[in-house]
Amino acid sequence: MIDTFPHADALADAAAQAIAARLTEAIQARGTASLVATGGRSPGPVYDRLREADLDWSKVGITLSDDRGVDAGTPDSNVRLLRERLLFGRAAAATFYPLWPVAGLQADTIASLMPFDAVMLGMGEDGHIGSMIPGDPGLTDALLRATPALDLGLTPRERDVLRLLADGHSNESVGRELFISPDTARTQLGTAMAKLGASTRTHAVAAALRHELIS
Repeated sequence: MIDTFPHADALADAAAQAIAARLTEAIQARGTASLVATGGRSPGPVYDRLREADLDWSKVGITLSDDRGVDAGTPDSNVRLLRERLLFGRAAAATFYPLWPVAGLQADTIASLMPFDAVMLGMGEDGHIGSMIPGDPGLTDALLRATPALDLGLTPRERDVLRLLADGHSNESVGRELFISPDTARTQLGTAMAKLGASTRTHAVAAALRHELIS
């Protein structure tokens, strides 16, 4: 679905309200929320509105969809944009996870924010999204290149439970297969659901399959 707006201010109002609503829903559902922000000219007015949204920003994790390998203080840095337009006022309480430089930043730090609750992506005048530029000779290879699966903090036992549920097992039969009680199976499922940000077992299994945690 494509929404159109009469002017840029209306677009910024609608985007900020939609993102704030999604973050609030996530906090209410599982106690935390995550936002993937973006750079460029258009998001600035959205951030101006979003940073004063009435939500518990201390429970929000923020990262970027992409950034340039430059110092965070330079005009070309998306980190600078967030610091100047989003990460102050009420939103100063949020936790920011930069993409670059990566020294001391483990991959699972950002992976812990997944599944992302709100993702902002803009398109440049040349049709690029993030750092993916049309016509780049290396683009197809980069998109097809296999990447390591994220574990999202799931234990081997939690994966076993999800794998068996994906095969159609009940809690009782999961318990028999793994030599644990049905109550323990339910507990393992509950912790896996929390880590995956899933509200039902069906959503948990779908998320595990999507992230290639089970097969």
